[in-house]
Amino acid sequence: MDFGTSNSAAAIFDGEKIHLLKLESNSTVMPSATYINDEHRIVTGKEAIDQYIESNMGRTVELSAEVLGEARTTTGQIGGHGLPEEANTGKLYGKSFVDASQKGRLFRGTKRVLGNLNTPRLIVFNKPFRLVALITPLLLRIRKSIEKYLFHYQSRPDSIDHACIGHPINFEGSDPHRNERALGLLSEACRHAGFSKKCYYPEPIAAALSYLYDNPLVTYQTLLAVDFGGGTLDLCILKRNEKNISVIATHGTGLGGDHIDQLLFRKLIFPLLGKGERWRRAGEDREIETIFPFKDYEDLLLNWTVSYILNQNKYTSPIMQRIKYGDEAAPRFRRLYDLIKNNYSYLIFQNLKEMKATLSTLLEAKLDIPELDIELLVSREEFDQIINEILKKFQSAITELLVKAELRASDIQLVIRTGGSSLIPAVKNILDVEFAGKVIEHDPFTSVAVGLAIADYKNLGYAQFTENPSALVG
Repeated sequence: MDFGTSNSAAAIFDGEKIHLLKLESNSTVMPSATYINDEHRIVTGKEAIDQYIESNMGRTVELSAEVLGEARTTTGQIGGHGLPEEANTGKLYGKSFVDASQKGRLFRGTKRVLGNLNTPRLIVFNKPFRLVALITPLLLRIRKSIEKYLFHYQSRPDSIDHACIGHPINFEGSDPHRNERALGLLSEACRHAGFSKKCYYPEPIAAALSYLYDNPLVTYQTLLAVDFGGGTLDLCILKRNEKNISVIATHGTGLGGDHIDQLLFRKLIFPLLGKGERWRRAGEDREIETIFPFKDYEDLLLNWTVSYILNQNKYTSPIMQRIKYGDEAAPRFRRLYDLIKNNYSYLIFQNLKEMKATLSTLLEAKLDIPELDIELLVSREEFDQIINEILKKFQSAITELLVKAELRASDIQLVIRTGGSSLIPAVKNILDVEFAGKVIEHDPFTSVAVGLAIADYKNLGYAQFTENPSALVG
């Protein structure tokens, strides 16, 4: 079971054949998305995204302060019943805000915050939800898909109670205990989803197992697996002989498709929303002109799940004031205002993802968002320039792994490239230059799930996280 940042997949291995499960009606890949509506009904996968878009995109946000309770004041006099007389009653409001017209909340990328020790409970329509509660429905859906497949195709009405689950080399975050915390939460979610027995296996090693299963005649002895997904970059170097495979070195870092999407938003969209423009306002004795405080908006725009918080006067009033200038920059601030009032941040991210995918095969792609009057033609060369810093980090991670393994690029005989972000041409080029003639692409979205099924069949997984899984590859 490959529970991924962006997408999830699952497979069964019966010792002879791999069976990839159809988690969506027409796909073996399911978006790792959970949607909770205002009646606390939960749906997952593509349906979750569809319901969010249908019920939330384009609506006007109605933000109000959260009511914490009531306060009563007295006149200071004693009434006829021997009690203080009440003067008035008023509501107490908190610092958080409620979106009164919101029909539902969508959660994606929950895997990225599993290792965060400071992640609070999320209040969803006045009910607290832990991360486990957001992940469990996804795992439960996968388990039901497995049981449905076994019953329909193999006439086995068995209830599945075990799974081999993939994990990155390192979960995102800086806390030294993030891996243990993340796997602890995953274990709890698995238990709630009905997987009473579980084991774990490193995702890049699973991808390598999948390739070696598909290519049993491969004789290469030193292999590099590169798994570049939505949330993390995971690398491992393997040595194989006639009987088994051993892990020489691993490396993992928080670098993935989500980081690229946020960078694209910053570089391509922020200037169209007024970033860098100036504004004037009245001071005590003179008019003051400064750069518009766009930085106050950036983090909330990039975190689309909480962008609705921007619907407060302290954010919208400066924008309205700036629009009134009527200069050539005014339409940009009108666009920012429309984005905030109509909850369009997620729409922008979806369009950026589509543009990024198009640039994996074409030399240019159009970013077309008519709701915000945005139409841009972006070339692959411009895209590569925007993600240049990420490409440098990718290159550095490869170098760091080779140093750790005490190997040179020439010592690597085969490079297995997988994960959605590995489809970016500039990423391919880095590997092709450093490991000329040795790089193969292997099932970017399902290789990990297949490898996990093989690891499960061969009993290669383990119950607790370890930084050195070399003894766990057979």
